[in-house]
Amino acid sequence: MILRTLKLIGKIARRGFAYGCVACILPVCCFCTSCTSHTPYYEESGSVFHTVFQIKYQSPEVLTDKIDAELRRFNLSMNPFNPNSIISKVNRNEDVEVDDWFITVFHKAMEVSENSGGYFDVTVAPFINLWGFGVGKSDNISPQKIDSIFPFVGYRKIRIDNRRVLKDDPRITLNFSAIAKGYASDVIAALLEREGVENYMIYIGGEVTAKGKNPQGACWQIGIAKPEDDSTGIKNEVFRIVRLCGKHGFATSGNYRNFYIKDGKKYAHTINPQTGYPSEQNLLSATVIAPDCMTADAYATAFMVMGVEAACRLAASIPEIEYFLIYADETTGRYKTTYSDGIKSMLK
Repeated sequence: MILRTLKLIGKIARRGFAYGCVACILPVCCFCTSCTSHTPYYEESGSVFHTVFQIKYQSPEVLTDKIDAELRRFNLSMNPFNPNSIISKVNRNEDVEVDDWFITVFHKAMEVSENSGGYFDVTVAPFINLWGFGVGKSDNISPQKIDSIFPFVGYRKIRIDNRRVLKDDPRITLNFSAIAKGYASDVIAALLEREGVENYMIYIGGEVTAKGKNPQGACWQIGIAKPEDDSTGIKNEVFRIVRLCGKHGFATSGNYRNFYIKDGKKYAHTINPQTGYPSEQNLLSATVIAPDCMTADAYATAFMVMGVEAACRLAASIPEIEYFLIYADETTGRYKTTYSDGIKSMLK
């Protein structure tokens, strides 16, 4: 089900917003000082895929029905909570042909897995579930239990042949949560461009694809949240603002929203596929900007698992991505940052 509201911002825009991840990216409000276009901007918002979305676009007509239809098709491809989706059928080992969207995400996931040395892995679902961040939760987490899962975790144990997913072990399941929402933003962006839209900002579940100008005729502005532990999502202080000019994918991953405390110890949702345990890094937030949101989404997750130094080394080998990392000083606990040279001109 898609729940939404539609808002006409006006033939001459008066106020614009850029939206990002509920957990990690914040809306940034700007007031119009000069507006040159009389083509209206529309703002659509609501919920889909068990998450929220915000879409703003400039168009002579409302595109709600076309956007809804595309989101429904995407839901039938990669929503693991939909029993009729392709990914659900793959996880149940049904004989199903995967579609082009599934193949695109799968190949990008394999690419990022190889580049990151396996720190990004879409077969990590059994560990996610074990630690209580997926479907179900075990009250009996032990080294023996973790070791028993490793035989059916590992990105090199799956492949696609003739539009079918082949597994080395039938217990292998796929979880595209760290890449699919980013790709959903890209899919809607492609739809808007087919409809002739040149100025838009799409946010789905925290991942952003933006192109062109906002209603004020300026670059889209996305706020990176201060990484304060807050599972309620109430704390939303802006840490830095990034200006997105042209077309970019933007994603932030962090461990300060989705976590729980047990016996005085914090367990965050980012799982290290190589250990089976939640990642224990001093990296608090990883923001990645890439040509598309699917790529940004996947690398932001990989960076959170890898930690600051390894993430910086990997990013240096991939010239098309930029990054902004927030981490805790190991001595004082204070926030520190490191970021790529290319993102400097984007920071406000």
